[in-house]
Amino acid sequence: MTAEHKIDEGVEIAPEAIELPIIEDTVVPAPDLKVPEKKSFQQRRGGDRDRGPRGRGGARRDERRSEFAQKLIGIRRVARVMAGGRRFNFSAALVLGDKKGRVGVGLGKAADTALAIEKATRHAKRGMITLNLTKMRSIPHDVKAKYCASIVEIRPSPGRGLVAGSSVRAVLELAGVSDVTAKLLSRSKNPINNARAAMAALKDVSKKS
Repeated sequence: MTAEHKIDEGVEIAPEAIELPIIEDTVVPAPDLKVPEKKSFQQRRGGDRDRGPRGRGGARRDERRSEFAQKLIGIRRVARVMAGGRRFNFSAALVLGDKKGRVGVGLGKAADTALAIEKATRHAKRGMITLNLTKMRSIPHDVKAKYCASIVEIRPSPGRGLVAGSSVRAVLELAGVSDVTAKLLSRSKNPINNARAAMAALKDVSKKS
């Protein structure tokens, strides 16, 4: 009886001694340490692959966008009275140019400001003109034009840089014109009319196709 009891006691103690190393092996397995390394390596490889085409595509889009610089000269909300009430839209006016002699002014209207700016950009591209500038990025002679109530006069002034105000300065900057002096001979403060008057004046020194 005592021997059987000793055997039973040995059987009861043996499983407890065996369970401890099994728990330790399962708690800290060796392959678990390699799993995060594989994932991080795959993520790095995937990130490098994504950066290549996406980076190239983004660079191409940036090049296309950077071909023309734009500047908003006016954005406002307009209302149209209909039978059911008022309908509000947004009107955006901007100047578009490459600072190398090409410039245009566009106006767009839409229910959203982003759509209005897109329409104004397309309108400005359609009405672009190419200027015949001198070696010093100036105009060859004096020009003057009138649009509605706005009257603009532009004169070459060597060594003075760009001297202009209102939206006329935006037109001349994006056209890449320097060493000129622009003056508004009217009291109109409408930026769209002033910009269009500047465009009408610059048509006298534009390249005729």
